[in-house]
Amino acid sequence: MIVVTGGAGFIGANIIKQLNICGRDDILVVDDLKDGHKFTNLVDYEIRDYCDQAEFLQAIQSDLLYLPFGSGVGQLKVENIEAIIHQGACSVTTEWDGQYMMNNNYQYSKTLLHFCIRHKIPFIYASSAATYGNNTTFIEERQYERPVNVYGYSKFLFDQYVRKQLPKVQSQIVGLKYFNVYGPHEMHKGSMASVAFHHYKQFKQHKTVKLFGAYDGFKPGEQLRDFVYVEDAAKVNLWFLDHPQISGIFNCGTGKAEPFNNIANSILDYYGEGEIQYIEFPEHLKGHYQSYTEANLDQLREIGCDVHFKNVKTGVTEYMNWLEKHNI
Repeated sequence: MIVVTGGAGFIGANIIKQLNICGRDDILVVDDLKDGHKFTNLVDYEIRDYCDQAEFLQAIQSDLLYLPFGSGVGQLKVENIEAIIHQGACSVTTEWDGQYMMNNNYQYSKTLLHFCIRHKIPFIYASSAATYGNNTTFIEERQYERPVNVYGYSKFLFDQYVRKQLPKVQSQIVGLKYFNVYGPHEMHKGSMASVAFHHYKQFKQHKTVKLFGAYDGFKPGEQLRDFVYVEDAAKVNLWFLDHPQISGIFNCGTGKAEPFNNIANSILDYYGEGEIQYIEFPEHLKGHYQSYTEANLDQLREIGCDVHFKNVKTGVTEYMNWLEKHNI
């Protein structure tokens, strides 16, 4: 069985979709459905069962995986867990409750990590490009990492913790530094949904999309990010699942930065109408905002990962097709 934490979330749901495509439905989803709207992310996919995050955490701490499933699975034996793909986290970059962030992102991840190490279970987890902060070199090394918000720090600190474990363990540990991911199943994220989703909603309402004006030496809408389509990010997870002999921390992006204007123009081109409106850069984001990100993919390619990443035009067009099909 494959365990996907955060399985009802954005990237988690897309990983489940890719697992289904590969013929796998022996999946245990672990999540927190206090926000019940997230169930819609799983409706189209096949899973074996669901477990609340708190119950799962309690179970792995005791190493006796008795989970109160209604489907009769009952005890989930440790030896039946093929891998844990850990996507569960608070991804709100504007959240400044450090105690909550560190408990949810750092301590929880450490507990899962040590469970996997004890039982030699492959562990693939979500890191973030937020660990780089305002650096302009994006290589998976400590010298380039300086997060500018507590979310980025929680991910950075866990990466550092993992680096200390890697030389000592005999099972797979993989961290993926996600860059700017966009695509299906992000609707529940609210303000943290991608620019592509916000532009889609703005266009539908006003035939206008809004972008930040000039800031940090960039012209209006020309701040650069590495935008990665979520399907591609999910495929990278599955590539590592198929290569359990490979461990490490790797960037997960396209390797090519594109301006925010490319997102907006791709949507306007898709519909054949509309305009861009530039707004003043918000004061509260100044000093806590990445104006440029671009994944260095050298290490990912050196290990043989051959997942192809869509450019913005291709990915956004596919995303618009999905949004229209689902009438969102």
